[in-house]
Amino acid sequence: MLKKIVVRRLITPSEKEERGGRMRIVLRPLFEAELPADFSEVIKGKLMGEEIRTGEEIEVELLGKSLRFKVVLAEPSPLKVGRGTKIEFSQGEVEVVDFEFDESVRDAIPFEKGFVVVLASKVLILNHNGQKIYSDEFEELNGVRVSKGTVVIIHGGSKIRLVKP
Repeated sequence: MLKKIVVRRLITPSEKEERGGRMRIVLRPLFEAELPADFSEVIKGKLMGEEIRTGEEIEVELLGKSLRFKVVLAEPSPLKVGRGTKIEFSQGEVEVVDFEFDESVRDAIPFEKGFVVVLASKVLILNHNGQKIYSDEFEELNGVRVSKGTVVIIHGGSKIRLVKP
């Protein structure tokens, strides 16, 4: 059963400029090289009149070499490159990692070596890549603090555990 139909119409540069909006493309180079300051104008000249969509990979011929780019953002998408289009370059890629736990998260505390996830009765210490460094359960978990790379776990009413990952 069909739930949703999305219809997108290509907006021309003149229509976008008439509306007062800015057309923009953010590209991530798929090659290793230092890009000169005016490189965006060179790329815009090569892409003039082309239809660009967010998420696609494009190739630009320059001095007999093929340069590949990932289109991180085309605003709007799709768009037809014109003289009013702004070209920007991204240096990295945004990585998103989702975690799902069996119980609700009470707190997440960042620190130099990663972050601490506090659940109802459990403390997890994860590095910046999300890999588990430490995990333990407590019958009575009262609180968690971080100080200069040391995680302080307050539990059992009168106990403290220091964890130095």
